Amino acid sequence: MTYIRGNRVILRNKTLADAHEDYVWRSDPELSRLDDAEPLKMPLSQFLSYYEEDLNYPSTARNRFAIEDLHGKHIGNCMYYDIDLWRGETELGIMIGDREYWDKGYGTEAVSLLMTHIFSDARMRRIYLHTLDWNIRAQRSFQKCGFVPVKKIQRHGNTLVLMEISRESWRERNRDGLKPSSGLDASEGELWKKTS
Repeated sequence: MTYIRGNRVILRNKTLADAHEDYVWRSDPELSRLDDAEPLKMPLSQFLSYYEEDLNYPSTARNRFAIEDLHGKHIGNCMYYDIDLWRGETELGIMIGDREYWDKGYGTEAVSLLMTHIFSDARMRRIYLHTLDWNIRAQRSFQKCGFVPVKKIQRHGNTLVLMEISRESWRERNRDGLKPSSGLDASEGELWKKTS
């Protein structure tokens, strides 16, 4: 069981108890638009069947996490997927589904925690992501975490910005202005937090 605690959020493995919120969020047209996806149309019973099967037989090409606040409220999800062990790279995705937690730093911290896990524990060398070119809020959040825009690409009639960060860039950013949140250093996989 993975359990990654930050100052404001906790990342943990997905459970069946997350299914209802996930269904609501994935059926929401606005959230789906932000995720460059179509809203779910299937009934909840069918979704639950797929959801349970996915939990029981997880893919080795991705790792999914629930995002909770420190009181245990499920507020969103994050994941890394398309894991390429040979190249040492993976794609990152995040969604804060609970709108009460938008624009308050929860997503930025969740991304930072997930990056630490990916670079330290999963030993990846590069993380990349795609975000819609008009979603400036998301791009700013990713840039706070160290992602840099690389290029624009077209997909499904939308323009997306490819952003990336290397393990070396991440280490350099964390060398100054960051300190361990509890005990171990970043090379040993511990979480880091910003100090100001």
